[in-house]
Amino acid sequence: MSVLLSSLKIGSLNLSNRLVMPPMATSKAGSDGELTEDIVNYYEEKSKGGYIGLIIIEHSYISKAGKASNHQLSISRDSDIEPLKKLAKTIQNNGSKAVMQINHAGGSTKEEVTGLTPEAPSAIENPYTKLVTKELSKEDIKKVIADFAEAARRVKEAGFDAVEIHSAHGYLLNQFYSPIFNKRTDEYGGDILNRIRIHLEVIKAVKEAVGHDFPVLLRLGALDYIDGGSQLEDAKIAAKEFEKAGVSILDISGGFRGFTVPDFNEQGYFYPVTEELKKIVSTPILLTGGVVDATAAEQLLESKKADLIGVGRPILKDSEWAKNAIESLQ
Repeated sequence: MSVLLSSLKIGSLNLSNRLVMPPMATSKAGSDGELTEDIVNYYEEKSKGGYIGLIIIEHSYISKAGKASNHQLSISRDSDIEPLKKLAKTIQNNGSKAVMQINHAGGSTKEEVTGLTPEAPSAIENPYTKLVTKELSKEDIKKVIADFAEAARRVKEAGFDAVEIHSAHGYLLNQFYSPIFNKRTDEYGGDILNRIRIHLEVIKAVKEAVGHDFPVLLRLGALDYIDGGSQLEDAKIAAKEFEKAGVSILDISGGFRGFTVPDFNEQGYFYPVTEELKKIVSTPILLTGGVVDATAAEQLLESKKADLIGVGRPILKDSEWAKNAIESLQ
């Protein structure tokens, strides 16, 4: 029996198989982040046939200050809920579970996108944008936490099956996690437990907003792959804390380097991290990165590198990829 084709029950989330379509920005939203027919049609096409167990839609901004780019989808207003019901229903009617990823871009956004000075853990020159960021005060941090909670509530009200908190690829929560971005000297900076304090506060607030039965995923940019950045030991400590906090699935990706690993060419870029995390937590782990064929996905699962496999670019390029992959394993 193929592991990729086996079902998985995670709390209230019943997955028909272990294949995941990870979040990939489409830039198809309206100028104010509103849902468009283009987005609905895109996910209709990708979810057709229900061959993908779990679809995590593109990162959506929780507040105007956290908007990453123009034409990014919004989950920042109650008026977003009603239109998004159509998107959730489209994916679910095709047989896949639908998850919405919520995000604050932090210091990686730009004033021309938000109309505001980018906010970050520390007032430093952001290595991506080369712009100097504004350090978040403790009051600002409380607002960010509240914005995540409100966004998660909207995700649930829109009928999605789960919500994913984004802390990867150099966005705000990942900036707190990373010593490259986080130079704070208060309780939100310093050692790893301080650097993930905001994550734990966000998880707690989100769970209070959606109820403890609603699955909460967390995407973690586990390692920065750069001198002075986050290390495997940080990821191990964080994973244990996130498990204690009740995270349903740990979705492992990269930090400063985004979704690639320098000089690593095997399929499943982050498996050296996920296989270590699987030894210390029982939370299901999702591995994404460079997986292009079903055989590799199957081998990664069989060798206990992960519990779920995300396949991004191949599904982006070919909407029949999942159907063909699954048929090849039957």
